Amino acid sequence: MIHITEDQVRKHLTMPKAIELMREAFGELASRHAVNHPRRRVILPTGSILHYMAAGGPRYFGAKIYASNPKHGVHFLFLLYRSEDATPLAMIEANALGQIRTGAASGYATDLLARPKSGVLAVIGSGFQAETQVAAMRAVRDIREVRVWSRSPEKRAHFAGSVGGVAAASARAAVENADVVVTATSAKDPVFEDVWISAGTHINAMGSNQAGKRELPGAVFARAAVIAVDSLEQARMESGDILIAEQEGSWNGAGLVELKDVASGKAQGRTHPNQITIFKSNGLAIEDVLAAGYVYEQVTG
Repeated sequence: MIHITEDQVRKHLTMPKAIELMREAFGELASRHAVNHPRRRVILPTGSILHYMAAGGPRYFGAKIYASNPKHGVHFLFLLYRSEDATPLAMIEANALGQIRTGAASGYATDLLARPKSGVLAVIGSGFQAETQVAAMRAVRDIREVRVWSRSPEKRAHFAGSVGGVAAASARAAVENADVVVTATSAKDPVFEDVWISAGTHINAMGSNQAGKRELPGAVFARAAVIAVDSLEQARMESGDILIAEQEGSWNGAGLVELKDVASGKAQGRTHPNQITIFKSNGLAIEDVLAAGYVYEQVTG
């Protein structure tokens, strides 16, 4: 078993390649050549949490394990094995791996669901995940304008400058008339109002994977023609955006589909330029498996 570092992951896993790997991952799910187990958590009285999720495909299988503490951050590892004979192959430092594949999943969903000529991107959030979200949107659409809003004026301005965007004066100023909206926050409550979302907008919500937290208002689900999730099983366990919208009665579940079914044609995607579409990302272990397997192949030659 070899050890693969964050620097090696960043060297080999480009955003275009990561999006290609997400296409492969969801194709394997659609064809039932992949098995995915949802995330589980061990929660300690100290506030430390152990998160673990596993999946496997024809070539590789493995598990992502990460530990978090609200005062001390998050630490990610991925354990990669060969599917044929269960040989341990690599232990991979996986902060960058998760960051890149999360952006790539949003990029793949955007390529499937957003209007082809989408050019204005709004990003709510300026933290760890936001950078690869912008990179992914640029990989699949000709983005001519990036608007950024987050609670900290300093972080907002710094992040906007780093991605060649503009710092918006408010969340509303960022979101109104945007073609694509990305939410990448740790918010517990909606980060924008439904009425700010224009007809035809595509939304990627990836900040929350806990049942009691959400980034999107329930009313926007009721307006959306398509609400795609990476896994219905996992969404029913931890997608606060979806669970709270249903519980409060603002949405009846209409339009909820899995992304793999949109990709395969089993479920309908966007059919009109004025439709609102949503990708609610929780993150799947099979995404990590494909990304980790590719990095392993590049490192070992």
